[in-house]
Amino acid sequence: MLLSPAPSRSHHMQVYADCSMSSNIDLLDEDDMESEVCSVASGPSIHFAPSVVTSATSHDWEMRSASPAPSMYSVTSSLRAASYRHEFGRGINNYSEVYRLPADDEEFERLDHQHLMFMEVMGKYPAPLPEILADDTPGVTKTCVDLGCGSGSWILDVARDFPHCSAVAVDLVPMQDVNMPPNCRSEVDDINLGLQHFYGAFNVAHARLVSSGIRDYKGLIDEMAQTLRPRGLIQLVEFDFRVYDVNKRPIMPSQLEEETPWVARWMNMVNIAVEQRGGEPDAANHLHHWLSTHPDLEETVYREFWFQTGPWKHGDDPHTARDNRIGAMMRDDILAFLKSGRPLLLSNGLDIAMVDELESNAERELLDASAQTYIRVQNVYARRIAY
Repeated sequence: MLLSPAPSRSHHMQVYADCSMSSNIDLLDEDDMESEVCSVASGPSIHFAPSVVTSATSHDWEMRSASPAPSMYSVTSSLRAASYRHEFGRGINNYSEVYRLPADDEEFERLDHQHLMFMEVMGKYPAPLPEILADDTPGVTKTCVDLGCGSGSWILDVARDFPHCSAVAVDLVPMQDVNMPPNCRSEVDDINLGLQHFYGAFNVAHARLVSSGIRDYKGLIDEMAQTLRPRGLIQLVEFDFRVYDVNKRPIMPSQLEEETPWVARWMNMVNIAVEQRGGEPDAANHLHHWLSTHPDLEETVYREFWFQTGPWKHGDDPHTARDNRIGAMMRDDILAFLKSGRPLLLSNGLDIAMVDELESNAERELLDASAQTYIRVQNVYARRIAY
């Protein structure tokens, strides 16, 4: 899930409720209380900041990221209605005209499977993270934030693997995991508005695949660095909305010919649409430079990963078999992404017949494993200087 600027700067909403129906419950109206409620945080803990769902689309920093007393928040039908709208058959967040990928159950299922694929290839966490989040300082609670958390797979893993830590998930829509650990809270916010309310708050700040919803990614890195405590960790993972050929060269729009793979044609249209909406589809290609030259960061580590778009390699040796298995996982991710990208392309003015043609031909190509192409994923992490 990605974050993008909201259409209005004057709206602000906070909804709280706790298990004991405390006095804060009067912030919900009677219709809310009678509607279906989905709890997305569990019982109280004296060690962690209370769970909260907040929504802020204003530059008034005093309105943002409050931490009220209740230990649990609930998502009511009216909050769901305020968070989503349906376009082209999918649920889209209701706050952003830049980010047009869905925020519905179908998309969250895609992101959950994608998370498993990334874990197998990239590892669960960057090398310094377990030491940074270790419970090794009496009286100090370690903290971690996931910006643009999507389905919440990554931050939920952190909360479960490091139960002594306080984990915060931030996105344009609230997480709706009914098994949320007590040390994890979900906040609804737009990170394009800045992170001043989080300055100096975290040991780890993480963002993955958010570039399509970020207007100024270099500025986001500046903000994330400010949220870190001394020697804290910033971790970024992005791809550049390009498909690469068998020689790992990007297939650019200027190269489009009759033999150009359909999945590359489709991805190039998504790249253009993201940029026209205000996102930064090529941010991945600048991450290493931005982090390695940042005055507040040090010990930058760069990694890149090449994912086949399908099981197209020949051979039965273990290495080829693994590449093809991962390629099949990426193929399934792209097949789902073809559906997820439909609202973005159509809302950007593409003719429905063109979108249908791109989608159907790319789908057939992926299922046939007829195009030997790659997706390039780039990962950079660094430490905040000790000051």
